[in-house]
Amino acid sequence: MNRRHFLFPCEGSQLVGTIDVASGATALLIVSGGNEVRAGAWNGQARFAARIAAEGFPVLRFDRRGVGDSEGVNAGFRTSVDDINAACVALRKQLPHVSRIVALGNCDAASALMLAGGTGCDALVLSNPWTIESSGNDANGENEPTEGVRGHYRRRLADPAAIRRLLTGHVSIPKLARSLVAAARRRPTAPNGLAAQMANGLAGFGGPIRFLVAGRDRAGLAFLSHWNKADPRLRTCPQATHSYVEPTSQEWLVTQVLDVLRG
Repeated sequence: MNRRHFLFPCEGSQLVGTIDVASGATALLIVSGGNEVRAGAWNGQARFAARIAAEGFPVLRFDRRGVGDSEGVNAGFRTSVDDINAACVALRKQLPHVSRIVALGNCDAASALMLAGGTGCDALVLSNPWTIESSGNDANGENEPTEGVRGHYRRRLADPAAIRRLLTGHVSIPKLARSLVAAARRRPTAPNGLAAQMANGLAGFGGPIRFLVAGRDRAGLAFLSHWNKADPRLRTCPQATHSYVEPTSQEWLVTQVLDVLRG
């Protein structure tokens, strides 16, 4: 494996990136979600990068400002457009043979790419985009996304142990009632709030886009409740959780990303 680490500038700060080198002219840029470092949880992104590079596609992972080994202030995913753009510039400088960049983001990294309009990238793989806007009612389940509530109760109703807990009084009836009311709410007919900002940001992007949704992930299901489910760019892995930790889910994710890279 040919892997190297390097520094690159972003708005006066030095960011740290890691490249898995390969000969292909199409490269993958992995944008980390949350405050996750470029290695990923349990080194998952590093292993994923090695696997993609073994298929002939270079991969760059990086820590945005204020995260991991990078300098600067961590201002969250909404302000990471400069970090993403700087990473694209750095990738092309490090590997001059690269002519096409596909960016992959999960959760708020996907949201960041959408808000940034895919800046510097030629194609996007957007997994479980984060559209949930918190409020004081979230603890009561009153703002739980409709798709998330419905998915949760579909699974619970198929679980005999959950049925026993309900029948023996181990489930809070008021909380259950609030959740069922949430599940019955009308789905929004168009994106709103953060989801609308993301849709607007992506509107001018001219390259290929693929949306990936983990069927057992709250963020992914919330995104579906804000998005047109007839969108032909959507792909769903029904049994996957947020980070695709299941072996079959991991294989599915690799297949989806490679499909876009080869496109």
